[in-house]
This record gives sequence, C-alpha cells and structure tokens, in this order.
Amino acid sequence: SKAERRERVKHYLAMVGLTKFADHRPNQLSGGQRQRVAIARALATHSKMVLADEPTANLDSKTGVGILRLMKDINRKYGTTFVFSTHDRKVMNMADRLVRIADGEIVALGKRAEGRWVFVQDKRPQGEEDPEV
Repeated sequence: SKAERRERVKHYLAMVGLTKFADHRPNQLSGGQRQRVAIARALATHSKMVLADEPTANLDSKTGVGILRLMKDINRKYGTTFVFSTHDRKVMNMADRLVRIADGEIVALGKRAEGRWVFVQDKRPQGEEDPEV
C-alpha cells in the first residue's frame, strides 16, 4: 500500500541520515545527499544484490564510513550482496572479497583471511602491494 511504501522510505532515509530531507527535490540536495538517497532507494527494494559505482565518492569520510558500515550490517543481517567499483582503499579494506581489474582483465582475486588479503588468483606484476592501508 502507499502508506507502507511511505513508512519504508522513511525508515531507509533515516538509516542514511536524511529524514529531514524527505520532502526535498533532487536539485535541493548536495551530491553526497543524492548519493545517500540512491543508496536508500537500493536498500528499500530489498534486492539480493546492489551494484554501486564509487558509493562513497561524494561523501565526507565520516559519512562514508557510516554508509559502508550500514551496508556491511545489511549484508550480514539480510544476506544482501554489495558489489562496488572503487579506487578508495577504505572501501576495499571493508570488503570480504576483492576483484582487481586492470586494462579490462581480472588480475587478482582476493578474500579476507585473519584480517589480511589472501589472493587466490594473482596476475599482478611482482612486488605490487595488496590494498592494505
């Protein structure tokens, strides 16, 4: 119903810290706020998978970490898979798995093990470091 949708929207806007902006139009929001609205919309659909291109690019570092933690919580709680494309090492370090692509080719597949990246496939040049900060 329309009332249920409205409540669900409020819930997800609250999760991304935008409750007071519920009645704003996109042109009244900053780039970071619009990015958080997009994240809330993706979460509200209860999708099994969310694809996000640079999900924290327009966010300040504190908000970005909060959004990443929220996504990690949703992953653990509901099993939602999040797939990010990013250059941000903080985003990489919060991931459970890593696929590195260079020149359109997968060059490394990694997973977390005891707080470090373990690469199960690695075509990177010798000496190239892992994404630890």
